[in-house]
Amino acid sequence: MPEIEASSIIRDVIVVEPDAHGDQRGRFVETYRRSWFPQGREMVQANRSEKQGGAIVGLHYHLHQADYWYVLRGTARVILHDLRRGSPTDGATLELELDGESDRGVFIPPGVAHGFASLTDLTLWYLVDGYYNPDDELGVAWDDPAIGADWGLADPILSERDRVNPLRDDIEPALEPRFGLRT
Repeated sequence: MPEIEASSIIRDVIVVEPDAHGDQRGRFVETYRRSWFPQGREMVQANRSEKQGGAIVGLHYHLHQADYWYVLRGTARVILHDLRRGSPTDGATLELELDGESDRGVFIPPGVAHGFASLTDLTLWYLVDGYYNPDDELGVAWDDPAIGADWGLADPILSERDRVNPLRDDIEPALEPRFGLRT
């Protein structure tokens, strides 16, 4: 049985350590099962992200979409921050490492900002419960002092999008996630 643990830092975030099986031929890991996530919906799209060591992606968030992340190769420092107004964990930041050797995945509910630092070259495989919607691709500043994330990188490589995301306090009211609201 996999180890499934609800985060004590951010409500509705779930960390999974699936069972790995191996022999002289290699290994097998069941990386995702819908029944592990009681708050989740059916995942409808799978994506693969390959990043070079030193890159930061995020912080991104969605009002409607949940993600499930699993690192296949390399090491990522994952940063999660609860943006959901009214959440019992609003304002909490969680840092955890996922890597291709430890077999851990993380379920990220809507309204929780998420990003990762590539501590090495890496391949991240992730599932989402909504098809790509540019209107639900939102962001908050990766280096916002109110979030206080330790990315583990001194001079990160950033996309233009991630360089210009607003501070948490500057998010437009219409784009603020609300706890318990999901369509």
